[in-house]
Amino acid sequence: MKRTLSLLLSILLLTPVCMWSQNRFDVIISEFMADPTPVAGLPGNEWIEIKNCSALPVSLQSWRIADAGGQSGPLPSYVLQPDSFLIICSSSALAAMSQYGTAIAVSSFPSLDNEGEWIALKSPDGRIVHSVNYTSDWYGNALKKEGGWSLEMIDTRNPCSGKSNWTASIHPSGGSPGRKNSTDAANPDVQAPQLLHSYLTDSLSLRLVFDEPLDSAVAASVNRYSISQGIMISSVSTVPPLFREVQLKLSSPLLYNAVYTIRAEGIPDCNGNRMSAGETKAGRPKDPQPGEVVVNEILFNPKPNGEDYVEIYNPGRQVTDLSRLYIANRNSSGVISSIKVLSTVPFYIYPGEYLAFTEAPDQLPLYYLVRFPERVMSLSSPPSFPDEEGRVILLNGQGTLIDEVPYKDEWHFRLISNKEGVALERLDPAGASDKPDNWHSAASTAGYGTPGYQNSQYRAADTAAVVIKVSPVIFSPDNDGRDDLLQISYSMEASGYVANIVIFDAAGKPVRSLVRNALLGRKGSWTWDGLDDSGRSLPLGHYIVMAELFNLQGKKQQYKQVIVLARRLN
Repeated sequence: MKRTLSLLLSILLLTPVCMWSQNRFDVIISEFMADPTPVAGLPGNEWIEIKNCSALPVSLQSWRIADAGGQSGPLPSYVLQPDSFLIICSSSALAAMSQYGTAIAVSSFPSLDNEGEWIALKSPDGRIVHSVNYTSDWYGNALKKEGGWSLEMIDTRNPCSGKSNWTASIHPSGGSPGRKNSTDAANPDVQAPQLLHSYLTDSLSLRLVFDEPLDSAVAASVNRYSISQGIMISSVSTVPPLFREVQLKLSSPLLYNAVYTIRAEGIPDCNGNRMSAGETKAGRPKDPQPGEVVVNEILFNPKPNGEDYVEIYNPGRQVTDLSRLYIANRNSSGVISSIKVLSTVPFYIYPGEYLAFTEAPDQLPLYYLVRFPERVMSLSSPPSFPDEEGRVILLNGQGTLIDEVPYKDEWHFRLISNKEGVALERLDPAGASDKPDNWHSAASTAGYGTPGYQNSQYRAADTAAVVIKVSPVIFSPDNDGRDDLLQISYSMEASGYVANIVIFDAAGKPVRSLVRNALLGRKGSWTWDGLDDSGRSLPLGHYIVMAELFNLQGKKQQYKQVIVLARRLN
């Protein structure tokens, strides 16, 4: 017995400690070159670098690199030591990449998409050990995005974070294959996951989408989720390879023309940050018919360096899937052309919701107030919408035309001298799309555009007459936090009014031209800080607010209000 134990101990001591790792994040993708040209210094090859983040050596025999198109051939026999790196590439790139560290070639090395895709590291049993779903935005650098620079993981102890933990290499050669990343730094994940949206894969399978990978074991617990209107959940599973989605199997199908609320709570991400609770909508989508989704706002003449945007609105009861909704224009022969799907993945627009689409969502806040960034969607290579006139078309999944706007530059308010950067807004979602009187320039008081929320020129059914309100009638602009500003607010009966507001002193002398030829929306406000046109403090006393409003149809209204400036004396 002793001899047997001694022999067994000797074998264990002489044999390298290896493991077939099936634990997520034991080995990770730590760097990769998706776009090697133009060359910045490294050879012009695509490659992936992996790192052993575990405490034990890992046998990589029969591991594979996978992407959406398939997977590579198996890795040969190789033991990756703890805290060590390995470069994986094609056979043709092996000699060049071996100069930078230990490199191994695999057959059918996946072609990495320049703009982004998911790539994964798979163990011999097919389990996803680590995956990355990158986009070109991860570079964070417009020049490096064009090629020749690798993407590096900043903190390899935080492998399940996405964009926030990746950036372009800062190594002079364009990357650091086979060694510690040039951007290596502490970058811990301290944010809990957020529930973003949901979609159906079939009548009884509902997917929940989170903003980061989850703890797959905890996230698969049925008691973490609930759905309104008595819908029961029979089972839950997390979805590889990214583990950012959870699939709920329902006991009964969702109904059309109904909106449900899903609640998720107590779910941690893969770093252990636990969400308290989150909610999102769910519904059963159906291809919209004409008028059930409409073009609601168009920016076709953007400011210099800006981009067009188109906003859609769902005025009905039907849930619509953007992956079955298309935007288009017409060519010079009048044929529908440049058809573009609004989303490459399922994403729903619910009744009463607005969504804006542009090629550069990050630029839009530079020019407009974006109240809800999640309501502004990226649309790569959208149809062109000329500055003078054009057509914006929506098609459903059957190719049926559901809305068409034959816009013209002359539909803008005629007193606007410079129409660059001014969006054209729909007044009544139920009104005709091709009638100029159902469209109007966005109000100057709204920044000339309202992407992703209700139009400044929205025509409500119960509109009232012009109302102007000044408050407080006694104000003291002494910065004590109480009544420091005079507010002048308005609500209008119709679009197309222009306002001029002047402040007069008690002797009738104009002291402040507050508003000059401002195009008004349905409602809005201005403030007066008690200063004159030169920026000097005015003395206490009585003042008169004079507001004059007019439109191109000859309607004109005036409003006067006496107010008191009660400035504290020093």
